[in-house]
Amino acid sequence: MTVVLDTNAYSDWRKDGRWNEIISTADRVLVPAVVLGELRAEFLRGQPGAENERKLVRYVSHPAVEVVPVVEASSRGYAQFKHQLRLAGKPIPENDVWIAALAVEHAALLLTSDAHFEHLPQVARAVVTGEA
Repeated sequence: MTVVLDTNAYSDWRKDGRWNEIISTADRVLVPAVVLGELRAEFLRGQPGAENERKLVRYVSHPAVEVVPVVEASSRGYAQFKHQLRLAGKPIPENDVWIAALAVEHAALLLTSDAHFEHLPQVARAVVTGEA
């Protein structure tokens, strides 16, 4: 199984182990470059930012983890989702549209605690709320 981590899934996993069962059994864990940007922006806001950065670098160097960039194919999915959401009057945060496009592009299960992804039913997702 291939999974894509949303920013909150990585943060929740680090904080309290939420998602551990799915992450630890996945064949591939994809971390969108967009998620790395969001995480690093948060690291700059608080302490211990340097330690969080070290943990992130160590995590993405694991053999089962792959950082996925936005590429030309991703832009097609992004455009389709953006249009769909606009027609439905259901906007979601911009980076989440990119994350959804990457999940579909890689035929992966999106791990997220954000309910707004329900507006994109073609995105396979797992939702976990509460602590592990």
